Amino acid sequence: MTHRVAVTGCGAVCALGNSVAEISSSLRAGRSGVRLISSDPSGPGCVAACPLLEGGYAEQCATDRAMFDPVTRYALHAAREALAQSGVTEERALCSGTAVYVGTSMGGMYAVEEAYRDIWYHGTPPKPLAIVCAMSNAPAAHLSIRFGLKGPNLTYSVACASSAIAIGEAFNAVRSGRVPCALAGGAEACVTSGVVRSWQAMRMLATLDRSAPSEACRPFSRDRTGIVLGEGAAMLVLEPLDAAHRRGAPVLCELLGFGCASDGTHVCIPSAHGQVAAMSAALEDARLAAEDIDYVNAHGTATRIGDITETRAIRQVFGEHAGKLAVSSTKSAHGHLLGAAGALEFIVGLVALRERFLPATLHLREPDADCDLDYVPNAPRGGARLRRFMSNSFAFGGSNAVLVAGESP
Repeated sequence: MTHRVAVTGCGAVCALGNSVAEISSSLRAGRSGVRLISSDPSGPGCVAACPLLEGGYAEQCATDRAMFDPVTRYALHAAREALAQSGVTEERALCSGTAVYVGTSMGGMYAVEEAYRDIWYHGTPPKPLAIVCAMSNAPAAHLSIRFGLKGPNLTYSVACASSAIAIGEAFNAVRSGRVPCALAGGAEACVTSGVVRSWQAMRMLATLDRSAPSEACRPFSRDRTGIVLGEGAAMLVLEPLDAAHRRGAPVLCELLGFGCASDGTHVCIPSAHGQVAAMSAALEDARLAAEDIDYVNAHGTATRIGDITETRAIRQVFGEHAGKLAVSSTKSAHGHLLGAAGALEFIVGLVALRERFLPATLHLREPDADCDLDYVPNAPRGGARLRRFMSNSFAFGGSNAVLVAGESP
């Protein structure tokens, strides 16, 4: 037996806000969370990024701050909001079977860098909990422990597709009846000296204009210069639609389809072939035609080749309907959350669906000649009648993951 799958809770934290409501408000106002940061003197200097600062989200107790890397604290914050909305934790029997699916690209990078500083700069041993803070499955493990979720506990690390794949796998497990409920999403905390310097070495970070750092991320724009790193977390609660109705849970949207495909060509140069395959698979899984999609939250990282490749892939999948689609990259506002990007951007699509507006691609004053879709430039568009949306996540390694969702029935 297969089930229709409902999203009954969502939670998020990023540079745009400490809750889904705050993030929605920022998107509707067309605000950018990109800002200028300065690292330590041995670090990369000044760059544009979307980090979260201590105190910028709901702080846990002092013990939590000592025990957990920020990636885990962000995940706990987002999960608390999602679970409270869904009411899952109010039912002990449901918690006993609820599974946890978390995507993260880099894990506990703050803990890793702190351990290296202790060893090489200070000549002291790392903290006793360095390993358990840094391990990639720490967020998923602590979500299970903190909220008493006793089902399967799984972590996915597939670069920028990590959380989209985590949600997709959770969707398949709930749909098939393997688990009665799932908490799924992603977390990332990586605006550290070492990570930033490594991205700079690849020459993929946006060039900084100190007079307008908030405009550093310009997807699909002729003058785009690269990505802006972001931090945060986003979590969803998934359960069978009929079960959600029986217990009176809110149904925020229905998750309809998931597609995943590999480029099989290059570790960091995207291929339209793999993106087309993933989008097509998601539509087929959802039993929808291309014309049934109203909005695409694009991967749109503001890299020279990436934006053009995704534009071509969308045109190939949607054909004539591509000219009627609204397509935007909200990374222009919240930055690229790497492994958490897919989950956050799915929630952006969910918010757009429910609140009937189209999030903007900010700072798009002159589109690239090869990027010729309706990218909702510069300002959000109100009064949109959305029925279904698609969320794209494309990763280093050539992994492509696509989610499709629609209005709650």
